Amino acid sequence: MKIAIQGEAGSFSHEAATKLVDGAVIVPQSHSADVFAALSGGTVDAAAIPIENSLAGSVLEHFDLLLNHDVTVVREMLLRIRHNLIALSGASISEIDRVFSHPVALAQCRRFLADTAGSVKHLVEQRDFHAAAIASTAAAEYYGAAILESGIEDNPENYTRFFLVRRTPDAAIDPESNKISLAFSVENRPGSLAAALAELSTLGTNLTKIESRPVHGKPWEYIFYVDCQLRSAEEGSRAVEALAPHCAMVKELGRYKEARL
Repeated sequence: MKIAIQGEAGSFSHEAATKLVDGAVIVPQSHSADVFAALSGGTVDAAAIPIENSLAGSVLEHFDLLLNHDVTVVREMLLRIRHNLIALSGASISEIDRVFSHPVALAQCRRFLADTAGSVKHLVEQRDFHAAAIASTAAAEYYGAAILESGIEDNPENYTRFFLVRRTPDAAIDPESNKISLAFSVENRPGSLAAALAELSTLGTNLTKIESRPVHGKPWEYIFYVDCQLRSAEEGSRAVEALAPHCAMVKELGRYKEARL
C-alpha cells in the first residue's frame, strides 16, 4: 500500500505510517495539501497525518483538509515522540555551535534545542561538523548520521495522534469502532451550539475533544470538530442523526477504533 506523508523520509510521520500499515511504501510530500491531493487523485492508497500532539496541540490545517476532501479516517494511533540530537558521524557535541530547528520541536526541547528529519537531511548534505539537528532515531539511521544525545525532550509525556486516511469510497467502517470524528456548523443564534452538544449528551456519547475553525470567506462563522467515544459503531450513526436538526452542516470524518497508550 502506498502511503503519503508530509515531510521527509525518516520523519515521525514516516514512522507512524509504517506502524499503521505493515509493509507500506512511503511517498513523501512537501506540503500537507500535496498529501491530500495525492490521496484524492489516486496516486497513493492512503495518507498518514498527525492531527494532535499532547504538548503542542492540534494540527489545525489538517482539520480543514479533512473537511474539504472526500476522505475518511479509518484508523488512529499514538506515537511516542523521542527527540535526539543528531550530527555527522565523527562530530563531537563540544564542536556543535548551531542546531537546525522546527518551531514545534524547539518548543518540546527548550532545555536542549530542536528539529526534524528535514534538518538531518540538510546537515548530511552540507557535511557540516559544527551543525546538528533534533529528530527521530529513524532519521539518524535513514541518513547515516550519529546520535550525540538521545531522549532530550523536556517532557516524556510527548505523544502525537496520527490518522490513517483513505478515499471515502475505499473506506470501510471497522465493526469494532468505538470512536467517531465529526465536523459540523450551527446557526448563528443563542444556544445553537449548546443544543447540538446536548443531543450528544442525551445519547450518552462521551465528548473527548472539541475544536473550532473559522469558515474561510465568512468572518466570525465557525466549523466545530469533535471526537466522541462510542459504545458501539451504530451509536455513531445515531450521533450524526441527532446533530442534523440543529446544524447547518454535519460531516462524519471517520469512525474507528480508539488508540490506547
